[in-house]
Amino acid sequence: MTDPNAIQPSALDQLPDRDPEETAEWQASLDAVAKAAGPHRAAYLMRRTLERAEAGGIALPKLLETDYVNTIPTAAEPSAPGDEEMERKITAWNRWNAAAMVTRGSKYGVGGHIATFASAAWLYETGFNHFFKGKEADGSGDQLYIQGHASPGIYARAFLDGRLNEQHLDNFRQEAGGNGLPSYPHPRRLPWLWEFPTVSMGLGPLSAIYQARFNRYLTARGIKDVSNSHVWAFLGDGEMDEPESTAALALASREGLDNLTFVINCNLQRLDGPVRANFKIVQELEAQFRGAGWNVVKTLWGTAWDELFQLDTTGALVRRLREVPDAQVQTYQTRDAAYIRQDFFGADPALVEMAKLLSDDKILECFHLSRGGHEARKVYAAYKAAVEFKGAPTVILAQTVKGHTLGEGFASKNANHQMKKLTVDEFKTMRDLLELPISDSAFADGQVPYGHPGADSAEVRYLQERRAALGGPAPARRVHPVAPLPAPAEKAFASFDKGSGSQNVATTMAFVRLIKDLVRDKESGKRWVPIVPDEARTFGMESLFPSLGIYSPKGQTYEPVDRDQLMYYKEAKNGQILNEGITEAGSMADFIAASTAYATHGEAMIPFYIFYSMFGWQRTADQMWQLGDQLGRGFLVGATAGRTTLTGEGLQHADGHSPVIAATNPAALTYDPAFAYEVAAIVKDGLRRMYGEAAPGEDPNVFYYLTVYNEPMPQPAKPSGPGIDEGIVKGLYRFNTAESAGLSPVANAPRIQLLGSGTAIHWTLRAQKLLAEEWGVASDVWSATSWTELRRDALEADAALLRGEERVPFVRQALQGAEGPVLAVSDYMRQVPDQIAQWVEQDYSSLGADGFGLSDTREAARRHFGVDAESIVVAALAQLAKRGEVKATAVKEAREKYGL
Repeated sequence: MTDPNAIQPSALDQLPDRDPEETAEWQASLDAVAKAAGPHRAAYLMRRTLERAEAGGIALPKLLETDYVNTIPTAAEPSAPGDEEMERKITAWNRWNAAAMVTRGSKYGVGGHIATFASAAWLYETGFNHFFKGKEADGSGDQLYIQGHASPGIYARAFLDGRLNEQHLDNFRQEAGGNGLPSYPHPRRLPWLWEFPTVSMGLGPLSAIYQARFNRYLTARGIKDVSNSHVWAFLGDGEMDEPESTAALALASREGLDNLTFVINCNLQRLDGPVRANFKIVQELEAQFRGAGWNVVKTLWGTAWDELFQLDTTGALVRRLREVPDAQVQTYQTRDAAYIRQDFFGADPALVEMAKLLSDDKILECFHLSRGGHEARKVYAAYKAAVEFKGAPTVILAQTVKGHTLGEGFASKNANHQMKKLTVDEFKTMRDLLELPISDSAFADGQVPYGHPGADSAEVRYLQERRAALGGPAPARRVHPVAPLPAPAEKAFASFDKGSGSQNVATTMAFVRLIKDLVRDKESGKRWVPIVPDEARTFGMESLFPSLGIYSPKGQTYEPVDRDQLMYYKEAKNGQILNEGITEAGSMADFIAASTAYATHGEAMIPFYIFYSMFGWQRTADQMWQLGDQLGRGFLVGATAGRTTLTGEGLQHADGHSPVIAATNPAALTYDPAFAYEVAAIVKDGLRRMYGEAAPGEDPNVFYYLTVYNEPMPQPAKPSGPGIDEGIVKGLYRFNTAESAGLSPVANAPRIQLLGSGTAIHWTLRAQKLLAEEWGVASDVWSATSWTELRRDALEADAALLRGEERVPFVRQALQGAEGPVLAVSDYMRQVPDQIAQWVEQDYSSLGADGFGLSDTREAARRHFGVDAESIVVAALAQLAKRGEVKATAVKEAREKYGL
C-alpha cells in the first residue's frame, strides 16, 4: 500500500537535474528548519522565497494565496491627500441619510437595504473624493458599477451635494407619482444619474470587464481616445458565487486590462448568512483571481491591529487568522472580550500570552470595529496601488462588517439584509457614535429626520470642490448632443427590392450581405460593431475577416493557416469584428457596452450581435433586460432561427420560442422577416429610429431583434403598391392575393386569409397554390413581420380608448374588409401568432411548432409539428367547413390525401 506521506513524483522529476548535490542541500536545509523551528517557520520561509522569486522575474508558478493580512503594510501606506476629518463628517452624514431614507420608507412597506452601504461607505467615499473621474475629465471620465444594494448611500451623497432634495429621498422606491428614486441603479428610471444596472447580481462584474475592454477597442480603432477612463466595479463577496461574476476573469488578464478595478466588499455575509461559513471567502477569491492573472490587493485589518501584529513574533496570530472560518469571525463581532480571549487567543499558547498584554477594550476595538474597508487611509492605499499597477487588472478584497455603525442589533447579524429600519433609540445611538449635530427635538412624532449641514457648509463645499477637481459629479449619465448619423446610401437597401431571381438565398445571408454594404459607408461604416460568438462561418461572415479584421490588442503574432486563401483569418489591433469565442454572455456584454457608447462616451456605435437564435434569448435574456434598462441601441440577430429550419440539429438547437421571450422585453422590437427586402427595410428603419431622426413620440432607446434563417429560398421582388414599407415596419402587409398570384379562383369561391411569418411564409405560399388547384379555395397571403409589434400597437389602442381617444389597432385596419377567416402560421409556438388573436375581427386560428424540437429533415420536422403546406391546407379547410363554406367531408379527404 502506498504511503500517503511519502514524497510523490512531480513534473520536476521529468526535468534533468544539473546538480543533484546542490538540490539535496536545499532540501536538507528545509528539513532542518522544519525540525528545529517547526513546520510553520519552514512554510514562512518558502512563501517568502517564492515571493522574492516572483518579484525578481524568475519563472515559477505563482502563489495563489498569501497570508490573511493586508497586502500593503501600514509602514508602506502612502499619505492620503485631503482632509480626513472632513471626509469622516461627510461619510457620517451619508450613513445617516441612507439609513433614514430606508427607515422612513418602511412605513409604506416598500423595502430597502441599510446594512450593505453601512459596510461599504468608506469604499465609496474614498473613491468619490480622490479617484472617480467625472464626465468633464479627460476622455469620458470613469465608469462606476455601483453595488445595487448600496444605492441608498449613493442617493444620500447626491442629497448632500444638492443633486437631490428631501422630497426625492421620501420617494425612494415610490416612482409612480414622479420625483421618485428607483430601488437600485436603473438608468431607464433615473437616466441623469445611473449609467449601469447592476442589481441582477453577476451581470455587473461581467459587464464591467467588457466595458473596460470596449474602451480599449474604441481607442484602438481611433473612434475616441478613452485611455484615461477607468472602470470600477463594486461587488459583494456573495455575488461572486454567480457564474457570470467570474466568467471573464481570464479575458481581463489576457488582454491586460489595467484600466479595470474590482472592489469586492468582503463583509463575509450574503443574504441569509455567511458567504463561506466553514471556509474563508477572501482566501478563495484571492486564489481565484491570482490564478486568473489578476493583481490582488487585500485590505483586511485596520490600524488597531498594528499592535497585535507587532506582538506576533512567532507567527501564531497570522496562522490563527488564516485558520478561523468566516462564520466564527462573524461571531466574534457579536461576542464580548472574554469569549474572544477564550475562543480565539486560547487556541495557541503563544496567543494566550499575547492576550495578557491586551485590554478588553483593545480586543473589542480590533474584533468589533477595525477592518481595512472602514479606514480611509487603508482604502486610499489600495486604490492608489490599483490605478498605478500596469499590465493586469486589479481586484481589491476589502474586509468590512455588514451593518457597521448601525448598532449591535445590525452588525454582523445574519438577518441584517432583511432589516429595513432602526428605532428612534437606535438612531440616537448612531448619531452619538457618528458625532452628528442632530438634536433630540428633531425627532418629531417619532419620525427620524434627514440630516444636512447646509448648502454653504464646509462639508458641502469640500465635497463639491473635490468633485470639481475630478471632473464633475459622479455617478452621472450624460447623453451628449451629437448630430444624428447620416443615413447610408439608399442603394444598399434598394438592391434587395428586385429579389434574387432564380438564385436561392437564405435571409441570414441577405442580412450579412446588407451589413457588408453598410460597413463600406463613408460616414457611418466605421461605427458598425460586428459581434459574433465563434459562429461567423456558420453565418457566412468569413468574408468580413480580411476586410474588417478581428479585434485583438496584440494584433496577429502568427501566420494564419489559411493565409493563402482569399478569406483568411485576420486579427488586427484596430480590427472591427469582436469574435468572442464560445460565450454568448460575453458577446452580450460586448453588445451592451457598444450599444450604450452614445451615452458613456458620446460616440454612437451600431452593434449587431448575430447568434444561434436558440442560444440567445433562452441563454442570456437577463442581460437583454439589462440592455433595455441601460437604454442600449442596436441589432440582435437570431440566426438559424425557427424550430424546423435546422436540419438534424435537434432538441437543444431548435428555437421555437425566442420571440415569446423577446416579447416580454418592452425595449425589444421583435421581427420575423420572411424575405430579404423585409430585412433591409427593418434595418433601414432601425437606423433611422435609433441613430437618425426618430419620429415624434418614438423612443430611440430601443433595440431590434431579427430572426433570420439558414434555409436558401428564392427571394421575391418587393411588391409594388402603397403601404408596403409601413406594413413591414408595423408588422403586417398583404404579400399577394389569389388573383395576383395567378391562381384565378372560380366565381364565389370560398376565401381565407393566410398570415405567415419568417420561413413559414414559403409553406403558406405552397398551401395557397394547393388550396386553389386542388380544393377550389381562394386565399390571400400576408407577411406578418412582427406579431409582437402588432400586439403592442393594439395594446396602445386599447389604452387610448380608456382615455376616451378613438384609435383602431393597425392589425384591424390592415385586415379590414378581408374576406373569410384568418389562419396564422409561424415556425414558433402558437402563442407567438396568437398574440394578435383578440384584435382580429375575422374568425381566427393558428398553427405553430409547439413542443420540443427533434432531429430530422426540414420536411419531416414540419410534418411532425403540423405546419407544412399540406397541414395548412387541412387547417384552412377545417376553418371553412366550420363556416359551411366547404363540405365537412373535404377535411377528411384532405387528411387522407396528404397522409396526415
